[in-house]
Amino acid sequence: MNNLLNKIDETTKYIKEKINIDLDIGLILGSGLGTLANEIKNPIFLKYEDIPNFPISTVEGHEGQLVIGNLEGKKVVAMQGRFHYYEGYSMGEVTFPVRIMKSLGIKMILVTNACGGMNKELYPGALMIIEDHINFIGDNPLIGKNFEKLGPRFPDMSHAYDSDLIKLAEKVARDLRIELKKGVYAAISGPNYCARAELKMLRTIGGDTIGMSTVPEVIVAKHAGLKVLGISCVTDMAIAEEIESIDHEQVVEIANQTRPKFINLVKSILKEVII
Repeated sequence: MNNLLNKIDETTKYIKEKINIDLDIGLILGSGLGTLANEIKNPIFLKYEDIPNFPISTVEGHEGQLVIGNLEGKKVVAMQGRFHYYEGYSMGEVTFPVRIMKSLGIKMILVTNACGGMNKELYPGALMIIEDHINFIGDNPLIGKNFEKLGPRFPDMSHAYDSDLIKLAEKVARDLRIELKKGVYAAISGPNYCARAELKMLRTIGGDTIGMSTVPEVIVAKHAGLKVLGISCVTDMAIAEEIESIDHEQVVEIANQTRPKFINLVKSILKEVII
């Protein structure tokens, strides 16, 4: 397990040799939302396959590269595609990029995802700020030996999502006249979509949206002392009594349709956020 610290050092050294800027913010871009990285100025592209110790993204809609540069006056590193537990990666591998972003100097991370809506007030194309989450994946990225250098043994997750960043996002959305919902994101392992009984259970215990990512990354980000803002793009409705068949192509299609609104919101948040 000491190998983790060595891997972080090796990967950080490799990336720092490719860039010459101090970074402010990390972005993790979910299915269909990766084109936000195309807005980054003076970009440096690093393919995951070329980065030491990085997994490879295997999911459609994920480009599989880091994009580093300037966005709305902030120095950012964007993951254009993420890793998932259902791809066969360990929780440590799924969250390794968050460790690297922290090592590169970021103070804040913005995580995004495409998800299903379980709350009837949501709709395909809705954007939702994540206020809290439910980890129903069945695993945790902090299991195992803890290194105090990376974070405390028992990190508090009662306020995993930064309240000031949530208020800023709401203010920006009002200024842009973008409807922005708030709610709880429930994470499952996947890769199958849920059965009706499972959806009913997750809604009953407080989930507003459901997806297969985000929560492991947020846990590690909070463990590392980073401020976190989470935004979900609802691509389909996952209501037990009304569920219809869904496939990944539909998820990506709705995310693509919502993209202009999403990009406008995120860029405006980055412009106003103070690091």
